Amino acid sequence: MKTSFLVLLLPFFSLGLSAQSKSNKTESSPYSIRVKINGVKDTAVYLANYFGNKIYYNDTAMADRNGLVVFEGKKFEEGGKYAVVIPGPKYFDILVTEEDIDIETDASDFVGKMKIKKSLENRLFYDYVKFIDEKKKLRDPIDERLAEENIKEEESAKLREELKVINQEVVDYQAKLFKEHPELLVSKLIMASTDIEVPEPPANTTDLNWKYHYYVNHYWDNIDLNDPRIVRDQGIHRKLETFANNVVAQIPDTVFAESRKACEKVKNNPELFKYFVHFFTSNAEKSKIMCMDRVFVLMVDEYYKTGRTPWMDEEQLSKIIEAADKKRPSMCGEIVPDIILPDTSGTNWVSLHAIDAKYTIISIWESNCGHCKKEMPKLMEIYQKWKPKGVEVFAIGNDFETPEWKKFIREKELDWINVSDNPEINKSDSALVLIRSGVTNLQSLNFRKTFDVFSTPKVYLLDSDKRVIAKQLSAEQVEDLLNKLEETETGSATPAKEEKDKEKSGEKDKARSKDKKSGGS
Repeated sequence: MKTSFLVLLLPFFSLGLSAQSKSNKTESSPYSIRVKINGVKDTAVYLANYFGNKIYYNDTAMADRNGLVVFEGKKFEEGGKYAVVIPGPKYFDILVTEEDIDIETDASDFVGKMKIKKSLENRLFYDYVKFIDEKKKLRDPIDERLAEENIKEEESAKLREELKVINQEVVDYQAKLFKEHPELLVSKLIMASTDIEVPEPPANTTDLNWKYHYYVNHYWDNIDLNDPRIVRDQGIHRKLETFANNVVAQIPDTVFAESRKACEKVKNNPELFKYFVHFFTSNAEKSKIMCMDRVFVLMVDEYYKTGRTPWMDEEQLSKIIEAADKKRPSMCGEIVPDIILPDTSGTNWVSLHAIDAKYTIISIWESNCGHCKKEMPKLMEIYQKWKPKGVEVFAIGNDFETPEWKKFIREKELDWINVSDNPEINKSDSALVLIRSGVTNLQSLNFRKTFDVFSTPKVYLLDSDKRVIAKQLSAEQVEDLLNKLEETETGSATPAKEEKDKEKSGEKDKARSKDKKSGGS
């Protein structure tokens, strides 16, 4: 499996600059970075280092009247891809390793007028950049022509062959570079951006997904995970994004398991370990995919709660642990706490765990919420279809104005289980008495915190053990999921499927009737 050269390492990926310094210099470096930039004089020039997909100011020096600026070199562990930034801001990349760097360029065309006077790493780097740029210019018009609708198959086949030749030239160039300079950073960065080759499965394998499993297990093979400089390149971030969001099956426990495996691979490389742990945790927290909050919580438990994130200060650590703990009670795969709240009578307390149902839907809603007003009637229709199949709804009113809540329930005939709290219950003395007497519990009276309610409606689907199957669902998603669960279990038609079949049958009858009236057969 080979990757198209267009997704390989390319320079000048625009990221923006942070004012935070990443410099941790403890001793002077014997190496220097000399840069002459024609068109720049008597002004501050900055040296910035990449850290994954971010770039940070690292050092500052003044360009003289001839545009010459000199920076101090970096120690091995601080090496990597850096950027020289001039006012604008405009910048170009260089590779910083334990060697003197002496380069000259022009503010009007950094790459085109780049001259590497001293630095093997940067000479090879810019030779590669220019080579890729030439191949890209050859490929772009071919791609554009292939995308046109009027292209004939004969021409298309010819152009695809041309692309194969161009791509092979890139592959050969890379192979030659890797063979001649395997120890250089430029080779490692380019190698890291290439995809692994997946061989044909063994003849005796019974694994139908053998190629996929090989790809996942060998995903990091082209990256020197022991080299601390690898973290100072945006390519590592792209590899992480692809792995977490596209390569690994988007099942929370699978994502966590693969995230942990990847982090353990770099545990002896402090900066890379820090980046991996932060990435997988943050990626899960920001994910729009249902139930990925489970990955976030498990990452916090595995690394942040166990003292494996020494780079975080106490305040940051406390906040991320608190955020995970808020999600914990209602995350996918876990049994939710027993919520015990009074129904519309205000005196009859109902326990969630006491509900005997194959599936329980928790719906947290408000009578003055516009979206809730649309969703609750839809959910009622689904409930009426599925109640005979063992589905119950435990609807928690998030209103503080009890009359409005009750009015909406009556008007919409929401005859499922309706519970809520009220100002009287939430008085500290009343709450304490209720908890001590065993009528309810703290998680019930704090249900907004228990279910991390920051907006409504908030809908959960639970199994018979009150374990979260899915969350943050719309009414339509609830029905779709119930259909899938029942069809998987029984293979029989579900209420919704029967209803859809009836609708289709009715549409066919109407069509036949129309055909007869128009003389059709």
